[in-house]
Amino acid sequence: MLAGRSKGSVDQQSQRESKGHNMSEQTTAGSVSIVGLGPMGRAMVRAFLDAGIEVTVWNRSTEKVDAMVELGAKRATTVAEALDANAVTVLSLTHYAAMYDVLGQATDHLPDKVIVNLSSDSPEKARKGAEWVRSHGAEFISGGVMSAGDNIAHPASFIFYSGPKEVFDAHAELLRPLSPQEYLGVDDGLAQIFYQAGLIIFHPWMLAFDQALAVIEKSGHSIDQFVPFALRAAGAYPYFIEDFAAAAKVGGWGTLASLKMMDAGAQHIIDASEEVGVDATLSHAVQGLWRRAIAASAEAGQPVPVYQLFAKR
Repeated sequence: MLAGRSKGSVDQQSQRESKGHNMSEQTTAGSVSIVGLGPMGRAMVRAFLDAGIEVTVWNRSTEKVDAMVELGAKRATTVAEALDANAVTVLSLTHYAAMYDVLGQATDHLPDKVIVNLSSDSPEKARKGAEWVRSHGAEFISGGVMSAGDNIAHPASFIFYSGPKEVFDAHAELLRPLSPQEYLGVDDGLAQIFYQAGLIIFHPWMLAFDQALAVIEKSGHSIDQFVPFALRAAGAYPYFIEDFAAAAKVGGWGTLASLKMMDAGAQHIIDASEEVGVDATLSHAVQGLWRRAIAASAEAGQPVPVYQLFAKR
């Protein structure tokens, strides 16, 4: 449902002006700018609009801007206009390099603004990006959106935030419509550490599930028949998450016997896949890790779990 600016937003603006806040005439409380209108950026625009928050948008390609304007957003024809429109600008870009390209067009419009970068990148690039933004006079918060695709309203969706606590606290209410918030700490890279850790789990899972579906289909069976069993088996994942996390804190999961068992299991997966012509590249990589752990265990004279190989202990 589209909604205009709420009375509460007007009252908040009046209060800020009466208290002498240094805000431009274009800046309103209960309003935000969004730069970058990919699937996630567009989902954010809709979430803000549904919450009655005014949104100004900018994107390199104007057709995406047109679509958001039809929903009720305001158009910024330049990055400078987007920054000038509101105190807070949310970035939803492919990576931090895009931030420099975009904001670099209007660095003289950054002083006294707040940049909330919800783009994905490495923790160190987030830290350097934060330093760059602050060097131009703006405040900065980093974020990582853990969501079911671009469905930020999904019950499992949430956003990691990091950066100065006082900056996050000052704007948490404005950002609340996006997804439940998880503030992690002052380190500008912390949100990306946790976000990328989540994606480390997700990427292989996506590929593995595609491989599993290909095995089912190429074996002449129904994907629809398999899916309920995949969902049922996924119910055990919380157990494995807690079990492996506990094991990691004391060196990692796996006796020599269990490592050899996993090697044999990986071979069975490879055979089942390749027998029906399914690419088993991912499974070969998995087996390679189990075998590295077995070899390291033989050399060390004691179990060396795969966790220790990843951590390079």
